[in-house]
This record gives sequence, C-alpha cells and structure tokens, in this order.
Amino acid sequence: MNKLDQLFSSRKKNILNIYCTAGYPTLESTSTVMLALQKSGADIIELGIPYSDPIADGPVIQQSNMHALQNGISIEKIFLQLNEIKDQLKVPVILMGYLNPVMQYGIEKFCEDAANAGVSGVILPDLPMYEYEHFYKALFEKFGLFVIFLISPQTSEDRIRKADKLSKGFIYAVSSSATTGKETDFPQQQAYFKKIKNMKLNNPVLIGFGIKDKTTFDMACKHASGAIIGSAYIKALENSKDIARSTASFIGDILNP
Repeated sequence: MNKLDQLFSSRKKNILNIYCTAGYPTLESTSTVMLALQKSGADIIELGIPYSDPIADGPVIQQSNMHALQNGISIEKIFLQLNEIKDQLKVPVILMGYLNPVMQYGIEKFCEDAANAGVSGVILPDLPMYEYEHFYKALFEKFGLFVIFLISPQTSEDRIRKADKLSKGFIYAVSSSATTGKETDFPQQQAYFKKIKNMKLNNPVLIGFGIKDKTTFDMACKHASGAIIGSAYIKALENSKDIARSTASFIGDILNP
C-alpha cells in the first residue's frame, strides 16, 4: 500500500506536510533535513526539486531553489540522496517540481527512479490535467506513484471534481491566488474552504500557501485534513547552525499546545 494511503487511513485530521528544498542549505543537507523533519513530527515530507523558474513559488522558495542549483543539486543527485536514506524514512515522501526538468530527465525514467527511491507521490503544478490523463497517467500508475493536483479559490467546481478524480493521496488546496509565502486572509477564504468541504471529495484535502505557524496551521486544519508549510520552514533553515535543533523547534512550536 502507498504510504500516503496508509497515513490517511490511520489519520483524518491535523496532518502536517512540510516542504523542503533538495540541496538546501548545502548540497548534502537533504538527508539531514528530511530525517530531522521525520524525527520532529512531520507526517509528510514534500521535497522540492530546484528549478530556475518555479512559477508557483514566492521569493523565499525561489531563493532556496537558486541556492540549491548553485550548490550543484540535480534530479540525479536527489535520487542518490533519497536512496541513501529510504530505509530510514517511514513517512511518505512527495517530490514537488516542474514539468520541464522531469521531461528533460525522461518521464518514465523519472517515475522508475522515484519509485525505487521510495517516493510516494509527485506534485507538478504546471502539468495540465488533460496531458496527464491522456499521456502520462499510465506511467505514473505503473510505478505506483500518486499524482497530486492543485486547486485554488478560482477553480471551478467541475475542475475541482476533475482534480479529485485524477488525484491520488490528497488534493492540494491553494489558500489564495498568490505564490507561496504570501499572507493569507483566512476569514475571507471561509466560503472557499466551506465549498470544498461541502463537495465531499473522494480525496483528503491539505491546505497550502500562507501556512506559517501554529495559528495558521490550526485554522487550516479546521477546514481540511491538514496543511502544508514551506516558506516559513525554509526561513528557519536560512541561518541555522544546527538543522536538527532548528527543525525540532520549528515543528514543536506548530504542534505543541
């Protein structure tokens, strides 16, 4: 069974998904960061594949992407790093990236190498649902990889249903029409969150963008199965002298009463 299915069958609420950038803050930090996230209480690790033009990401994650690329990170290196620790990772790992580097790598080779490295799912924000359904779906399914689609406040009900039909694992509900790291006015998004909840989708929903601390995490969890935190954690690593300690402190502040 896919680890995402295992997680959501055992837990229905307060799922914490933390995003980190592969190869950041140093080229060899990936394993240290991921193991620290698992130890500190993250339920899902969303590992970002650095890309020069990350269209959905704000300045903090963009900067971490450029830093990681300058460090020399690559998809090949990411898979090497994941293979070194896959037996230690018990939580689901999701790769978050963009279609161009995956196509350059070769989609079938990417799926095979990701599966072999213990990856549970993939988020590709610029992968159109039509292309996925008609050209790539069989490949991802062949290797047991779940593909997770994003929805936003502007997504029509028909398109949300389509995303729900094609997604496996969960649906990524973008809290606002902005890039990562932007402030989200949760009271203004009540109607959007309520609409998603009332649609009774087949997949669990995790809310992302603008989730940065215990307050925003708890707000998101009132409307969904959990939330995704990215930019705030990247900021916590920027000047960290001890990744394990910084990670434990960051997650502890979110999960502890």
